[in-house]
Amino acid sequence: MTQRVIDLRSDTVTKPTPAMRRAMAEAEVGDDVLGEDPTVNLLQQRTAELLGKESALFVPTGTMANQIAVGIHARPGDELICSAISHIYVWEGGGIARLSGVTTRTVEGSSGLIHANDLAGKIRPDDGHYVRTRLVTLENTHNRGGGRVHPIEDVAAISSWAKAHGLALHLDGARLMNAVAATGVSAREWGRHFDTVSICYSKGLGAPVGSAIAGTAEAMKAAHRLRKVFGGGMRQAGVIAAAALHALEHHVDRLVEDHENARILAHAVEATEGLGLESGMPDTNLIWVVVSPQLGTAAEVVSRLRADGVLVSALGPQVLRACTHLDVSRSDVERAAEAFRRLGKVRVSA
Repeated sequence: MTQRVIDLRSDTVTKPTPAMRRAMAEAEVGDDVLGEDPTVNLLQQRTAELLGKESALFVPTGTMANQIAVGIHARPGDELICSAISHIYVWEGGGIARLSGVTTRTVEGSSGLIHANDLAGKIRPDDGHYVRTRLVTLENTHNRGGGRVHPIEDVAAISSWAKAHGLALHLDGARLMNAVAATGVSAREWGRHFDTVSICYSKGLGAPVGSAIAGTAEAMKAAHRLRKVFGGGMRQAGVIAAAALHALEHHVDRLVEDHENARILAHAVEATEGLGLESGMPDTNLIWVVVSPQLGTAAEVVSRLRADGVLVSALGPQVLRACTHLDVSRSDVERAAEAFRRLGKVRVSA
């Protein structure tokens, strides 16, 4: 019998569960562009309540949610501040400049996490020679930072700093529920520090598609207009909104299992000569691995793991990423851990 392939490339590769498929099949639908899809409306209401906001808007992708936030808070000729390795800056196709005409000032931070003291002196002078600083964006959990959770104390400090300087604050919360599961801090508590928050249903929560942005009712009115401009208006979208609702209701508490599984894999990486953890033991479900040249390139290691029935992503010449999720069981992760150990000599503790 052919061995099952274990796909650790991303938490976006999950398939809808049978219960989720039933919810999708039975969803009540209408024309969402006209505001008439009851399932979308319910999802938006539940998401706004979850994040402690007045209103929310369902959109196709997390990238669209983030780019809508830029368009809400900034205008052409303005500038936003973000981590140098944040998703909104690195992995969204230059949308900040291309879609909104906004420039970016990046901050190095620590494993992608920005601290309040990193922002000192970063606001441009009120002078016609300069762009206007208008927005700060944070990411929680931070993908390229190793799935790190941004400590709530740091978030609160940055929020206070932004308000004191008249700046808007947006959270790329694509994996925010992973931060909730890892810390016990509620989504509402995270959300109250931000003007707008995005959340993704199709990552750790396991829905097949969809994200949302939440904020004030006025901000979501502007978001609705930008969604149309960006081509994100959907019709009978209740079919996919039903999957997102199911995910919110049934797949949040189990995220701790993904975090536990990630640590099993991380311990295997630590024990294997030629491999290392780029950001230390993971907080959540992302494991970023540094590959020593003695094992070859990251792409070569990916090929070796693929031959062993394990899929991971090469995201740099010597860096790869693995991601635990809904469709990966404890036994799957233990088998993947053995595949990692077979890549090199296992270190023996003194």
